[in-house]
Amino acid sequence: MNVSIRKEGLGWRILRNIILLIGIIIILGPMYLVIINSFKTLEEAGKGFFSFPKALNFSNYAELLSKGNYWRVVWNTALITVGSVFIVLVINPTVSYAIARNRHKKYYKFLYLYILLGLFVPFQVIMLPLTKIMTNMNLLNPFGLILLYGALSLTRGVFLLVNYIEGMPTEIEEAARIDGCSTFQIYYLVTLRLIMPMLVTLIIMDSLWFWNDFMLPLLILNKAKEFWTLPLFQYNFKTEYSFNYTMAFTSYLMAMLPIIVIYAAGQKYIIAGLTEGAIKG
Repeated sequence: MNVSIRKEGLGWRILRNIILLIGIIIILGPMYLVIINSFKTLEEAGKGFFSFPKALNFSNYAELLSKGNYWRVVWNTALITVGSVFIVLVINPTVSYAIARNRHKKYYKFLYLYILLGLFVPFQVIMLPLTKIMTNMNLLNPFGLILLYGALSLTRGVFLLVNYIEGMPTEIEEAARIDGCSTFQIYYLVTLRLIMPMLVTLIIMDSLWFWNDFMLPLLILNKAKEFWTLPLFQYNFKTEYSFNYTMAFTSYLMAMLPIIVIYAAGQKYIIAGLTEGAIKG
């Protein structure tokens, strides 16, 4: 019996390690291609896409950083990301708290279900109507894009935060109310601090989306080149007849670095938020 258990345990460990190895290759393989090709010349990349460069060539980075509009594009991307995150931080927890504490009322129950319907509607269905509406409202600019991100993030934010808030004990809020706190004070001083792990998780997930998104900036900012974001800038390296792989990969790597730092710094909050959310559920 013990021998059989050991064999089964050994077989499971081997299978687990194989699965983990495949996962590591799938994740790190593209990163390897991006890094090594960013240090190649275009000629070297044409001869061997997977081969290691003969020497570290930093000319791609120098050329990218010296482009006149590169830092403008970085600024646009950062501004749109920060503005969108600010809207998420203000609106999502406020709406979620109001729904969570009043979901027994018909209006809030309907509002909750109405917002969640957005999770089941593919973006391809709404992108043309959205573009038409934004055009009619003269919002084909960064401000309009920030508003869209704030609105579209509401579905996922409400879905995560409402259930999280409902899982918190109401005795803490009742004690604060007895001490003379108003509803806003209870929300700001008590609830907002208790939901911080899940809120930080949501902010980091949305930041990854805002920073790397290509489709919405293409629809909203396509004609306003002075407001282009990094994904639109990177698309410029592809022409009708050619694709500058080395410059594109250099741009990809430079665009990834800030968001990787943010993700690494907030990883513990993501794990804490998802873990606590699972326990509360």
